[in-house]
Amino acid sequence: MEIAKLGEFGLIDRLTKDIEIKNAATKYGVGDDCAVLSYPDKEVLVTTDLLMEGVHFDLTYIDLKHLGYKSAMVNISDIFAMNGTPRQMTVSLAISKRFSVEDIEEFYTGLRLACDKWQVDIVGGDTTSSYTGLAISITCIGEAKKEDIVYRNGAKNTDLICVSGDLGAAYMGLQLLEREKAVYYQQVEEAKKTANKRALEELAHFQPDFSGKEYLLQRQMQTEARGDIIEKLHEAGIRPTAMMDISDGLSSELLHICKQSGVGCRIYEKNIPIDYQTAVMAEEMNMNVTTCALNGGEDYELLFTVPIGDHEKIEQIEGIKLIGHITEEKFGKVLVTRDNQEFELKAQGWVHLS
Repeated sequence: MEIAKLGEFGLIDRLTKDIEIKNAATKYGVGDDCAVLSYPDKEVLVTTDLLMEGVHFDLTYIDLKHLGYKSAMVNISDIFAMNGTPRQMTVSLAISKRFSVEDIEEFYTGLRLACDKWQVDIVGGDTTSSYTGLAISITCIGEAKKEDIVYRNGAKNTDLICVSGDLGAAYMGLQLLEREKAVYYQQVEEAKKTANKRALEELAHFQPDFSGKEYLLQRQMQTEARGDIIEKLHEAGIRPTAMMDISDGLSSELLHICKQSGVGCRIYEKNIPIDYQTAVMAEEMNMNVTTCALNGGEDYELLFTVPIGDHEKIEQIEGIKLIGHITEEKFGKVLVTRDNQEFELKAQGWVHLS
């Protein structure tokens, strides 16, 4: 059977369905943003990400400093998604011969900037050689009080559905970079065919004009974990009932929450937060901006549910948008459009192992 037939989560289910917990300290294993380990005074949160060149990043248009920063932030984001506090990180790299010491130093500069922002200690890791490019494996360890941890399976009927920030900008930033990359290589090929040495020399210094689109590039290349939102929720006395970070797309993550909580949902297109630059770029590329916001991925904003009684508190917090509510499972997962049409919500974002 091909892995693509099962997909990422189907494969995980198949590989882990018969695993039995053997240690009393292991409270929660596979199935959420982090594993949960129980120690005397705090629960320990552990998350790991593997990033592969050519799959998760393209060094044609992301430099190693930004890559290091992003690699750390996507792991730190998982700890925040459990309502925890990141504390330590391990970093493992597989490196090909084309990278120099200075290149890896640049990567670590970005990595350390991200860790310093959230007071995370880099405590270990590993390096090895690679024949196929750069591979990055990062594990982030955090902590939380047992009663503070938020899983994906806690959403209840009538809960409010909230997101932080805005959605779709990271995806549109990727589309912009991919478009300019295609233009660049097309020009290189044309110059080679005509043996135009002057054109090839000029293309060596090729730099696209990204003016007016800086925010899109920032969202794609400089990922930010939303620990500030976690702090605001704590200050307001709000504990989400379910939460995830948005890595694969809003629709995909919301469906995960619904599945694990055994509920339905109803979200409203008019309430989905979208930045002006995202909308302009989508129109320029003849793409539906709502589809981009629902399925783009890599926003690393927080998607969470709260009891309906917290409505007034949520409305007073800057940077959080109420986009819908949880329903009974029998009512399905529904997107209500601006003209009040109803459609089944489908996961059309990033699919691993497809």
